[in-house]
Amino acid sequence: MSSFDKREEGFEKKFVHDEELRFKANARRNKLLGLWAAEKLGLAGAEAEAYAQDVVAADLKEAGDQDVFDKVRADFDAKGVQQSDHQLRRTMDELMDEAVRQIKG
Repeated sequence: MSSFDKREEGFEKKFVHDEELRFKANARRNKLLGLWAAEKLGLAGAEAEAYAQDVVAADLKEAGDQDVFDKVRADFDAKGVQQSDHQLRRTMDELMDEAVRQIKG
């Protein structure tokens, strides 16, 4: 195997590893977001855990974060939870930072 082949294989492995970490961080962020939103919705215990799993599952509908945002936004609107779109997106960003820290730690 030439050094070029080894280098290419190294890049491929790093890409796979980075994508795996990104997937895990997204799933973790979505669970954290679900638990945060559940609290705002007045859910606790098993109901909060179930809601968090629903938020995680919502991310499988389409690429990106819009499907997760839409689910939480619709649930907040249905229950009259006052939270601006900006606040919701900021919380999503903060929880992504926390999810990355948890995965790396």
